Amino acid sequence: MLDVGKWPVFALLPPEELRLIRQACVFGSAANEAIYFTVNDEVFALGTNCSGCLGLGDTQSTIEPRRIDILCGKKIVSLSYGTGPHIYILSSVSVDGEVYAWGHNGYSQLGNGTTNHGLTPALVSTNLISKRVTEVACGSHHTIALTTEGEVYAWGYNNSGQVGSGSTANQPTPRRVSSCLQNKVVVNIACGQLCSMAVLDNGETYGWGYNCNGQLGLGNNGNQQTPCRIAALQGINIVQVACGYAHTLALTDEGFVYSWGANSYGQLGTGNKSNQAVPTLINMDKERIVEVAACHTSHTSAAKTQSGQVLMWGQCRGQAVAYPHLTHFTSTDDVFACFATPAVTWHLLSVDGDDYLTVAQSLKREFDSTEISDLKFLVDGKCIHVHKALLKIRCEHFRALLNETDEETIEIHQFSYLVYRAFLEYLYTDTINLPPEDAIGLLDLATYYRESRLKRLCQETIKRGITEENAITLLSAAVKYEARDLEEFCFKFCVNHLTAVTQTQAFADMDHDLLKNFISKASRHGAFKS
Repeated sequence: MLDVGKWPVFALLPPEELRLIRQACVFGSAANEAIYFTVNDEVFALGTNCSGCLGLGDTQSTIEPRRIDILCGKKIVSLSYGTGPHIYILSSVSVDGEVYAWGHNGYSQLGNGTTNHGLTPALVSTNLISKRVTEVACGSHHTIALTTEGEVYAWGYNNSGQVGSGSTANQPTPRRVSSCLQNKVVVNIACGQLCSMAVLDNGETYGWGYNCNGQLGLGNNGNQQTPCRIAALQGINIVQVACGYAHTLALTDEGFVYSWGANSYGQLGTGNKSNQAVPTLINMDKERIVEVAACHTSHTSAAKTQSGQVLMWGQCRGQAVAYPHLTHFTSTDDVFACFATPAVTWHLLSVDGDDYLTVAQSLKREFDSTEISDLKFLVDGKCIHVHKALLKIRCEHFRALLNETDEETIEIHQFSYLVYRAFLEYLYTDTINLPPEDAIGLLDLATYYRESRLKRLCQETIKRGITEENAITLLSAAVKYEARDLEEFCFKFCVNHLTAVTQTQAFADMDHDLLKNFISKASRHGAFKS
């Protein structure tokens, strides 16, 4: 399940509000602005509200979510944003679909013919009112839209030709990008900071706008005021493009990825930091890629494989990752939440419902549940409900024990309920949650069952929780259970806090032989020298 809470802007929302979120987008120069859509088709915004980008009718910042009434019930299908920021959403509420825009408009990127900021969402109508828009992409201060007929419209800031009009004059309203795209069918669009890209239904790829880093893939560094086909991709069928700040990724129908443009953070995935003016095949050394991801605000790249593995490369919290690196994520959205600067969502984030749980989450929920368990342990008169199959998989001791018995209840006498429950819960969750004093008992159990990893976790818990009061108790346990590394750690702690430790009741009650050995060893370490 995608975790909306990974974005700090949502940190103050109560859990019950987070559970209602169906889709969300985090944007802004510091990732401090957000819009989200609930399961009830209500729309809310919160954050710093630069240029009125929250669509609330004012420029007041808010940490409390406020509803955008005009968008409620519109069934939003996509959202795109620019750097200003300016915001576009695409709604499926009618047969024709609707495009709404608001926010920064200093370069007419809202397409309404003015340069006044839009404080509330307004329908974009000029030249698009009779068109069904299927996709909208935003650069820093320009916007492009794709229609069902495969036409591309562009407007806004045009200092480098990014609206494809053949000039560098800003475009105040949507205008069809024709030139060499005339009579061609576009199926995918994307925007970098100051450039635009389009993929045709035949797999050809076109670029226009700013090109000083080679982000158009044309083999040169000259800006392009009208769309130009990327000749180096001749014969290669591209199905998706994604643009970063000044680099481009392209996915082929065979699952290969090409990249070009700026590479100062390794965002091209080529293993170096040299810019590339022509498309370069990335050696993923992995299975087929089904999605590429980038955001015009960052130098980060991501990709998803057919089996669901997620890779990332490029800027990673200010550091450079020059070659695709396998992550533990299941979504490319998480790459941008955790690694990108700013930590924005690269597109409208869809949040899975509460009915979906990962394997780990499902196992954790079933621990000590009576519903489908087939075995129970009786410890100190209390029952712990578990599953034989899982215990056999996770523990050699139980594999041997349960293959020899068909009992449905097993009594345990040598360990306490607290310790044995923590052990069984560990088998379901891979974690332990005990204070250091109780972890001593679990350390005893781990030693008895020869669970080496659990033994290490217990030692780590004890090390984190050692104090002057419990140091001798923990040292005694380490000696008893032959945890040599832990014993040395506890001994050094006692020596470093010798005066306080020797004044505790645990030191007064210390076993005679252990006390004798402690004093002898401490003396050798110079603990009693004046």
